[in-house]
Amino acid sequence: MAVCRHVTDLICARFLAPCYPTCGGERNGDTGMMRDRRTAGWGPLGGAKCVAAVTVGAIVLLTGCDVLKPYTPPRPPVKGALTFYVDPEGDDEQDGLSEATAWRTLARADQVPFRPGDRLRLKGGERFVGGLTIGPGHAGSASKPVVIDSFGTGRATIATRGTAGITVYNTAGVEIRNLALVGDAKAQRSADGITFFNDRRDGKPLDHVRISGVDVSRFQNGIHLGTGPKSAGFRDIRISDSAVHHNQNAGLATYGPRFTPEKPRYAHEKLVITRVKAYSNPGDPTADDRNTGSGIILGSLRGGTIQQSVSYDNGAKSSARAQEGPEGIWTYDSTRVVIQHNKAYRNHTGSRVDGGGFGLDNNVSSSVLQYNLSYGNDGAGFLMYSGEPTNAHKDNVVRFNYSWDDARKLSWYGGIVAFGTRMRDLDIYHNTVILRSNGIDRPPALRLRNGMSGVRVRNNIFVTNGAPVVDSDTNYTQALVHLQGNDYFSTGDWKLQWGNARYTDLDAWRSRAGQEQMGDVLTGSTADPCLMGAVAPVTDPAGATSLVSQCADKLEGAVRLRSVGVDPGPVDYFGARLRTAPSAGAGQPRAED
Repeated sequence: MAVCRHVTDLICARFLAPCYPTCGGERNGDTGMMRDRRTAGWGPLGGAKCVAAVTVGAIVLLTGCDVLKPYTPPRPPVKGALTFYVDPEGDDEQDGLSEATAWRTLARADQVPFRPGDRLRLKGGERFVGGLTIGPGHAGSASKPVVIDSFGTGRATIATRGTAGITVYNTAGVEIRNLALVGDAKAQRSADGITFFNDRRDGKPLDHVRISGVDVSRFQNGIHLGTGPKSAGFRDIRISDSAVHHNQNAGLATYGPRFTPEKPRYAHEKLVITRVKAYSNPGDPTADDRNTGSGIILGSLRGGTIQQSVSYDNGAKSSARAQEGPEGIWTYDSTRVVIQHNKAYRNHTGSRVDGGGFGLDNNVSSSVLQYNLSYGNDGAGFLMYSGEPTNAHKDNVVRFNYSWDDARKLSWYGGIVAFGTRMRDLDIYHNTVILRSNGIDRPPALRLRNGMSGVRVRNNIFVTNGAPVVDSDTNYTQALVHLQGNDYFSTGDWKLQWGNARYTDLDAWRSRAGQEQMGDVLTGSTADPCLMGAVAPVTDPAGATSLVSQCADKLEGAVRLRSVGVDPGPVDYFGARLRTAPSAGAGQPRAED
């Protein structure tokens, strides 16, 4: 549609209001939103439905301008839900209501004001250039969602040219299924593949988001859910059976308003991520001021689960000067998050920080890392970190995980690492960690640093080949950090660093530091746990069976956690029911019949 520069604000406001750029909108380069200068409201760039005419039954002639076509309703005047089809062999002049009368382009489909129960179907195996936007009032509900998917054989592909793939703005009740979305070089720098954004000021989260069976690549972020600074986000979110890869900043990320410890507010609620692969998301080498290159990041979330997912080969091109780096799977500014039954490996960092497998980062509370496998990462296998004096990093659990050969690049991390300002009430138990020295790099199995209180480390297996089994920067007392029931084994010289003192045997450390004791009872051991994985590579969850102790009966000194008020849960890493008498490590001997 050609519109001359002499169209007045009145004409623009009356007839072309949905087209923010045409109506003299102001663009925010940071968010990619457009502000309508008449209403001061924000909307996605190019996302509103642009009507290709001016008024019903009228033709307006403007001096020096083209003649605008008579108005054609973008949606048939039919009550109830409709299904629309798009096929490269179709015709945009048709009604789009059947495969035989399908539209040809995404641009035509993007004019539709979707209603509850509507469905937009793209022909499988075909490629469609452009993008789709669902705006305020143009979506469905939990019981009658708007569905965007493929029909026929295979996935349809949405290929963008410097823009987002699918944008959902200030609405929900949307399901996106069985599609591939591919960006280009410009989109990889500045647009997201699938984005849900809410900046409404009513304080209510928007319900029902479903994303399944998608493959999203070559965008800034593959899948992105966020909010404005004073808005709620989304609730009841399910993302499953999808791949997010070769995106610049992250494969999948959620974010929200700035965290305020005095009155915590979380943007998103009730999110479940299942069977998502996040890989080869490289990071931005020019982003010195932030982390880029993570696989899956959950920020500003109350109640969420990541499970049966994998994150690998991320972060390789993140900035060498950034003060914070990427991780495979991690969460921050969140509460009640469970990260379980996942795998993270060969994740990297371009700088000298992070690059690990899993993380509970700033301001995370009441969350659990369990039944995960981490190996071959640049940084820590499992990192618990607090860099802000908020007292909000608390009441977290790390249990029944495996870390093998992590801290490959950054030896000042380790297999399990915990430190930070005012971190408190952290339980680390029944994990198995094997760290092998890599030349001059000698990472410990367990790294503790200053700033913590109420940390309890129990019934873990820590194995090295000459590096310290434990390295603590601080000479922690039992009142702050307490280790009990762990097995500390080295295939080389046995070493343990505790504050400024280095110990070469367990008894000396017990007597001087007061660790590995329960009253008068001595706990812990230095016995060989008989792990085949101490020398053999571990590359998948099934291969972790080589990390099960073959001589568990020799690992004396484990603590019965229930006797100290800890519920270890019903099963070990492999799903085997726990015995009454525990052994150290993530894999337990089979329960007694």
